Amino acid sequence: MFVLNNENTRFPIKIWLESEAELEENCLEQAYHLSQLPFLHKWVCLMPDTHAGKGMPIGGVVALKDAVIPNAVGVDIGCGMDFIPTNIRVDDIRDVQTGNGTLIQSIIGNIMRTIPLNTERYKLPQESKVLDLAKKEMDKYEKNKELLPLLDDGYFQVGSLGGGNHFIELQEDQDGYLCIMLHSGSRHLGKAVCDYFHEKARLLNRTWYSEVNDEFCLAFLPVSSEEGVQYINWMNLAMDYAFENRARMLEKTCDIVKEQIEKHIGHTVAYGDEINCHHNYAALEHHYDADVWVHRKGATRVQRGEKAVIPGAMGSYSYVVEGEGNRESFCTSSHGAGRSYSRTGAMEAFTVEKVMVDLKEQGVVLGKRKKNDVPEECRFAYKDIEEVMRQQSDLVNPIRKLRTVGVVKG
Repeated sequence: MFVLNNENTRFPIKIWLESEAELEENCLEQAYHLSQLPFLHKWVCLMPDTHAGKGMPIGGVVALKDAVIPNAVGVDIGCGMDFIPTNIRVDDIRDVQTGNGTLIQSIIGNIMRTIPLNTERYKLPQESKVLDLAKKEMDKYEKNKELLPLLDDGYFQVGSLGGGNHFIELQEDQDGYLCIMLHSGSRHLGKAVCDYFHEKARLLNRTWYSEVNDEFCLAFLPVSSEEGVQYINWMNLAMDYAFENRARMLEKTCDIVKEQIEKHIGHTVAYGDEINCHHNYAALEHHYDADVWVHRKGATRVQRGEKAVIPGAMGSYSYVVEGEGNRESFCTSSHGAGRSYSRTGAMEAFTVEKVMVDLKEQGVVLGKRKKNDVPEECRFAYKDIEEVMRQQSDLVNPIRKLRTVGVVKG
C-alpha cells in the first residue's frame, strides 16, 4: 500500500497497489475528485482491483460525514456474492455420464432452464418477503411516486441472474470438494434508484452552489435532508432485495445439484454454511471516533474474523477469506480481481475461439445462450487474482481457494 498526498489532494488517497504506475489515468483522476470532497472522513481508499467507474472508481471506499453519494454506491445497489460448500468430491462427479452429457453439463443445463438469465424474467410473480414488507411500509417510499412501479416489477425478477459479470459457478476447492458460488445484485431496481436520486442530488447541489463539480458525477445528499432519508430507505430496500435475489438463486441451484447428484451417483448431498455478502452499498459505521457513512463500490466489508467471498474470473481462481479488520481500509477488501480490459477492449483483444479453447483446456463447462460476447468476461480481461490477493494480504486471510468447474453466464 502507498499513499498519495500532493497538490491534487485535499485528503490523502491510500492505494493497495505497488505504485501509481499500476493505476489507469481515469481511475486516478476520479480518486483525486473524491479526495476534494469537503465532508470526507480521513482519506480515500482504493483496493488492488480498482479501475475507473462512474463518478467513483470500482474498488473505491470513502467514509463521509453526514452525506451520501448515489454514484459512490453505484447502479447495482447491493450487488454481491453468495457461496456454499458441499460434502461431494468433484472427482466423484466429473466423468459421470447422463442423458444430457456429463453430470456437470447436466447440472449447468438445468440451472439455465430454471433461473432467468440476462434480461429474462419470470412469467409469473415470485414470492418476495422483501417486497411484501415494503408494501406494508409504504410511508417510506410513497413520496417517490416515479419509483413505486419498481415494487410490482420486482416480483418478476427476484431469483434471476442478470448479465454482464454476474454468474453462477460450480467450483472445486483446494481439498477437492464441490462448492457453489454466485454473483448478482438488485437487478433493475438498484439501477433505477441510483439514477433517480443522482439526478435529484444534481439539481439540489446546483441550488446550494455546491463546490462538488457536477462533471465529477459525485452529487451528494445530506442524510438529514428529506431526499437523503428517501435515498437511504430505497438503497436499503435494494440491498435487501439483492440479498434475497441471491439467496433464492442459491436455493434453486442447491436443489438442482442435490437432485442430480443423488439421482446419478446416489451420494447424499449436504451443505455447509452460506456466505451472502454485498459489495456495492453505503452503511453507517464507526471509524476513527466518528459515525460515518462508509461507501463501498466494488469493495467488500471484512471486519476482523468476518468471512467474505472474492471471485476471480471464469476459468480462474476465487477465494473465501476472513477479514483482518484493517482500520486503514475501513475494514474493507477488494471485491474481485478487477478488470484490466474494458468490455470493448476485451472484445477487440480476444476472440471467441481463444476463450472457448481456453475454457475447454481447463475442463470448464460454460453455460451461455449466446457465445459472441464471451470475451468480455474471459479471465484474460481481468487482473491476476493471485497478485490482487498478495497486495491485500494485510486486509484478508484466505481460508478457501476455489477453481471453476462449470459456469452459467447471462
